[in-house]
Amino acid sequence: MAPPLELVVNDQKYPVHSDPDTRLLTVLRDELGLTGTKYGCGEGQCGACTVLIGGSPRRSCQVLLGEVVQPVTTIEGLEKDGHLHPVQQAFLDLDAFQCAYCTSGMIISSVALLTQKPDPSSTDIVQFMQGNICRCGTYPRIVDAIQRAAKSMEKQPR
Repeated sequence: MAPPLELVVNDQKYPVHSDPDTRLLTVLRDELGLTGTKYGCGEGQCGACTVLIGGSPRRSCQVLLGEVVQPVTTIEGLEKDGHLHPVQQAFLDLDAFQCAYCTSGMIISSVALLTQKPDPSSTDIVQFMQGNICRCGTYPRIVDAIQRAAKSMEKQPR
């Protein structure tokens, strides 16, 4: 039997016993118990399974475990010391979700956007978030939440 792979998720090292050809989403949910990342379409089209790998948004249903060489951040990894990430807080404050199935992917993609572009316009947000589908249609509230988070993050010390 091969030794376990080591995977860094949310700043914690995990020994992973899954086959390297296993989808990252399956490992996160089934082996590590991190169920915040959702299975949506299984084809990388809806964005529900979005995680950050080395800071870049990736569809975990399309990434093989053996391809992951950089740290992974899931929705569970955004909260720090009992405080929600500003994007998480803004989504809550502005009711930017309804059924919430897409929310973890939306939030992770929003974090990636704000890392790349700290003060995005509405057009920037819409373009960046194109790959994330909200079946409930709360897009206007999602845009508002991202803009609120951007303002909140601008006030935080770096």
